[in-house]
Amino acid sequence: MNGSSKLWTAQFVAIILMAFLFFCCLQLLTAGFPAFVSHVNHNPAQAGMMTTAFMISAIITRPFVGGIIHKANIKKVNIASLIFLAVTIALSYHQKSVSLLLFLRILHGIAFGIVSTIISTMATTVIPVRRLGEGIGYYGMATSVGTSLAPMFALSLIQFFSFNALLLLAVLLVIVTLLLNIFIRSPHSNRMRTKEVSFIEYAFDKKAFSPCLLASFFTITLGGVVSFLGELGKEVQLGGSVSLFFLIIAVTMAIVRPLSGRIFDSKGHKVILYPAIVSGIIGLCLLAATQDIWTLLLAGVFYGIAYGTITPTLQALAVSFVSKEKQGTANAMFFSFMDLGMAIGSISLGVLASYTGYRLMYGYSIVCLVVLLVTYIFLFLRHKRAVNAMDKVS
Repeated sequence: MNGSSKLWTAQFVAIILMAFLFFCCLQLLTAGFPAFVSHVNHNPAQAGMMTTAFMISAIITRPFVGGIIHKANIKKVNIASLIFLAVTIALSYHQKSVSLLLFLRILHGIAFGIVSTIISTMATTVIPVRRLGEGIGYYGMATSVGTSLAPMFALSLIQFFSFNALLLLAVLLVIVTLLLNIFIRSPHSNRMRTKEVSFIEYAFDKKAFSPCLLASFFTITLGGVVSFLGELGKEVQLGGSVSLFFLIIAVTMAIVRPLSGRIFDSKGHKVILYPAIVSGIIGLCLLAATQDIWTLLLAGVFYGIAYGTITPTLQALAVSFVSKEKQGTANAMFFSFMDLGMAIGSISLGVLASYTGYRLMYGYSIVCLVVLLVTYIFLFLRHKRAVNAMDKVS
């Protein structure tokens, strides 16, 4: 399927729409549950646990998805997982028990771990190899715009309607995603027929490890942004207008992601990752300094540039480092590390915020991006030295 250089096929468009709707649904819930629990019991740590439980269950689930992709009809698995997700979201309706909601978030995470990996693998299967960076850039734009717009809708729905209205919208988005999935051709199985493959080989490929690790450093900060920006708005008395931050991020990423993908294909990752990480640091600095809406929106521009560049570039690297039959494994690893970062960020930054307040919390989270920058430089220099050493030997 990748023999042609045509990117915008009907299958790719359908997968892009599925990704947008699915990630919009999941981020509605990721932003909505902490906001609802914070309103019910005024406990940032418990609110953060809603995201952490979700992410941890997705992380535990994803290693098994690599085996599923190689052995099962992934279209049927995707349909069953979407139905399961719709039911578990519906069960959250009119519930106020934090324990029950936490359990349901675990079930949401299981479905998310399966569906997000399958849709991403469908995308990388239909993207031509020569346009991998660009294709993943567009795919990432769909997921990121959904991810960014959803918290804005979530906060607005809770403020002007109710948490139950948010749940109904989430179920509707899952149903539309399910209908789109029915009309997509089932990708050819990537089974490794030449030998028996262990669970570890299905679940992990060391070639993809470095970009996955780097992604987790960024998503620690993303966990704080998605889970607690509404609370920052209350702290600095911006109210519902804080949701405009996510609109700015969505618009910025819609512009940045296709451009970053093309640059990746033509000039490599170093040209775009360095300025993207610095942009993220500036965005968090502005969040920490926020006192008015204009500073908040400017923070959204800089953070949106970082988000729209770092994650698709690292995903493209992870997929390009492995063989064709291991792309599902690379995608599962990548999303697991992203979820791990989100989980760590949601709970640890929530606890931190309970002591420091939300502005200082965002200031401290800058450390994660500094670590990302230093680690990236170290890994890149080590790789460059290894390549040079091989050239000298040859």
